[in-house]
Amino acid sequence: MKFGPVPLDEAAGAVLAHSLRIGGRKLAKGKVLTGAEVAAIRAEGISQVMVARLEPGDVGEDAAAGMLARALVPDEAAARLRLTEAHTGRVNLHAVVPGIVELDMAAIHLLNRIDPSLTLATLAPFTRVTPGMLVGTVKVIAYAVAGAALDAAARAAAGAIRVRPVSLRTAGLILTFTGEEGEDKLAKKGQAAIAARLAILGMALSEVRRVPHETRAIAGALGALQGDLALVLTGAATSDLHDVAPEAVRAAGGTVARFGMPVDPGNLLFHGRLGARPVIGLPGCARSPALNGADWVLERIACGLEVTDDDIAGMGVGGLLKEIPIRPAPREGRRQAVD
Repeated sequence: MKFGPVPLDEAAGAVLAHSLRIGGRKLAKGKVLTGAEVAAIRAEGISQVMVARLEPGDVGEDAAAGMLARALVPDEAAARLRLTEAHTGRVNLHAVVPGIVELDMAAIHLLNRIDPSLTLATLAPFTRVTPGMLVGTVKVIAYAVAGAALDAAARAAAGAIRVRPVSLRTAGLILTFTGEEGEDKLAKKGQAAIAARLAILGMALSEVRRVPHETRAIAGALGALQGDLALVLTGAATSDLHDVAPEAVRAAGGTVARFGMPVDPGNLLFHGRLGARPVIGLPGCARSPALNGADWVLERIACGLEVTDDDIAGMGVGGLLKEIPIRPAPREGRRQAVD
């Protein structure tokens, strides 16, 4: 592509680089100039215009954006994405179901290194999305790109983005109490926050059971609880891999995979399984609707992903989240925070 000023005699068929107001109307940038439009520009006393001229093998911005987007998402239904029509070199990718974003990051990095004019911006991996949410945007920055570069980018990033849908439909919740003052209010707050989290994922809270904060009571409730996923929110914080709630999972015949995660708020989470059903022991910060580490684990498990030790260990980078005011022990005291 050639870019620069040209005399009007050479402007017909070129792409107008900057908008012009001619005879009371606007000629928008990106427009391919016709002979009549060139004549109208000349009538305004203008002798040259800034244009882009395509060379053999070049592909215009809209065509290029459409081709690249279709390579990224060859099957919209399978990827749970909807592509917009190309406009000004842009195609947007929208989620059509609740879920999380799955990316081939190596492929996307390769695409973005091929030519500066060919770009794909996406949400972060495993970001939770809802229907209609913008997941990614293809933008061709120049008015045209070389066909060879476009072909290379399309090959590099084929099928590199999709939404993984929620596969679990219901969850049961166990709330424990210790007899301390104010527990009823906290329990209601926690139940409401968790129900709202599930609703965003398109899941329903199928059952809530309140039991004493004792291993046998929690184990019994786990065995009878309804739902594809079991959630446990305890009145006393879980402080060890062998504390009351993790021991209850084992007593019920289940296993505990991990306690603790490098995300704050959300450190005191554990997860495991009871038969085929996942179990998540929620940290106390789950009583707040604010983002915390439990959200990242809940969202992945709800979408059918196995959450490994490596997965949780990798959450530490970016895992320092916004402080939650209701926490009984904030990271820093008032004096430290203003120093």
